[in-house]
Amino acid sequence: MSSSDVEMKADLPKDKPLIFVSNHQGTYDIIGFSWFLRKYHPKFVSKVELGRGIPSVSYNLNHGGSVLIDRKDPKQALPALKKLAEYIETTNRSAVIFPEGTRSRDGKPGTFASNGLKILCKYAPDALVVPVTINNSWKIFRYGPFPLGMGCHLKFIVHPPIPIRGTDFNTLFEQTEKTIIGDITSN
Repeated sequence: MSSSDVEMKADLPKDKPLIFVSNHQGTYDIIGFSWFLRKYHPKFVSKVELGRGIPSVSYNLNHGGSVLIDRKDPKQALPALKKLAEYIETTNRSAVIFPEGTRSRDGKPGTFASNGLKILCKYAPDALVVPVTINNSWKIFRYGPFPLGMGCHLKFIVHPPIPIRGTDFNTLFEQTEKTIIGDITSN
C-alpha cells in the first residue's frame, strides 16, 4: 500500500468553525480528510453520485452530516450549503469543499469555482478558511483500478488558516487558491 503524511503548517483551533478548501486528486482524498483531520469532525460537500454504491464512503456521506449536491440542479445546492454553513457555525465543526468540482486525473489543478465557498463564508462568518494541498493521490488510480499505483507517497499540506471576518471574499478566494496550487508537486 502507499504511505502518506500530513504536514501541519499551523495549529488549528478546536473552538472555531473551519472550512477546509482543497484541490481534489482522487477518491481517497475524502478518506484522508476523514482520518487525518477527524478531531475537527469534517463534513463534506460532495456530488450526489458518491452517496450511492461506495461502501463506507457513501454511508458516511449520507449519515455523517455531509451535503450531497446535484450538479445538474444548482438551485438545490444553495439551501444545502447554507444549512451546512449554519451547522458548522453553531457547532464549531468543519466543512470540506473541493472548489475544482471534480478530481484531477493527472495531478494538475482544474479551475477553482468560488460559489460554494462564497455561500459557506456568508453563513459561517466566524469560520476560518484552511487551504489544504493534496499531492499524489491521483497516482493510486492512474492505471485504472488494476494495478493500483503501489508505493506512491500521499501528502496533505494543511496551511495556516485565513479568517473570513474582516477579509474581502475575492482576496480570501485568490489567496486560498494561490496557497493550494503553490504547493502542488508534479513528481
